[in-house]
Amino acid sequence: MQLLLLAIGQRLPAWADDATAEFVKRFPPDLPLRLKTLKAEPRTSGKTPEQMMAAEATRLQEATPRGARRVVLDERGERQTTLQLAERLRRWQLDGRDVVLYMGGPDGLSSDMKQGAEEKLRLSDLTLPHALARVLLVEALYRAWSVNAGHPYHRE
Repeated sequence: MQLLLLAIGQRLPAWADDATAEFVKRFPPDLPLRLKTLKAEPRTSGKTPEQMMAAEATRLQEATPRGARRVVLDERGERQTTLQLAERLRRWQLDGRDVVLYMGGPDGLSSDMKQGAEEKLRLSDLTLPHALARVLLVEALYRAWSVNAGHPYHRE
């Protein structure tokens, strides 16, 4: 099983790329996390937000491995504590399918992407900038893995 984060938007500040890379390299070989960024639709094209999200959804779907569990990040998704995320990660590993986590662009994810997802996760009640959300997600997944592996990374 592997985790794949598919994110719309290619240019992030160096600090976000560095932080993301640091957590990605910490994942063990039996649970690799890959990050793939996909081009956002130009916001100057004259398209409606729905049209832009639909075009981005096409890119996301084309990059999704067949049979993977589809998880969207959404402000209306399910709240998770670290321990709840660790349990979810454990279930994903037992299932054995690859897991794709979708992070939308400036307008979010299309309604089709949200409806086609098996799960919806919420990172925060706050509105987060894309760069910070990406770092937060990767760190939270690493922390969940560390809990399951018995590492003292999380204390409760």
